[in-house]
Amino acid sequence: MEKPSSPSCERNRDPILDVLRRHFADRRRVLEIGSGTGQHAVHFAAALPQLTWQSSDRAENLPGIRAWLDEAALPNTPAPLELDVAGAWPAMQFDAIFSANTLHIMAWREVELLFARLPTITTDDANLIIYGPFNYRGRYSSDSNATFDQWLKDRGAHMAIRDAEAVDALADNAGFVLVDDIAMPANNRCRVWRRRHA
Repeated sequence: MEKPSSPSCERNRDPILDVLRRHFADRRRVLEIGSGTGQHAVHFAAALPQLTWQSSDRAENLPGIRAWLDEAALPNTPAPLELDVAGAWPAMQFDAIFSANTLHIMAWREVELLFARLPTITTDDANLIIYGPFNYRGRYSSDSNATFDQWLKDRGAHMAIRDAEAVDALADNAGFVLVDDIAMPANNRCRVWRRRHA
């Protein structure tokens, strides 16, 4: 099949990689939630060979991810997992979780489920990195994010840019504390949490 392609993945992959190099330097097993096209998985796994990069997504996206992984043929990218946050989760343990541009696509209930399930699949010292746009104190961080949020809501009433404070509360309930919040190009953020030792 022809590989799916996302121009935004091409644009944001290197700034994100800079963050991963810092915060995943001592990690070994990463679960990427919502791998989308699979472009990030290939780029990050090639640049960070010490990591086993486990991609995952809903069933309809897995063929495209497999096409990217099969072409790259990297030794540290196992077959993608089917993962719907509202369904069954893998019976596996990871010391790192990564997700890009997912929270604003999911319904808020799905965001809640994602964070609620993290303790079941992460080690006691796991790192969590989420990339995407965030609001702060209920306000947009830019005019372009306000426009993007309206575009999302026109596509589906369940979509929206999430408030950082609300996401932090979910992370805290799951045992994760915010350790970094990094400005990224195009008014996005990389927000980094570390799991508190159980």
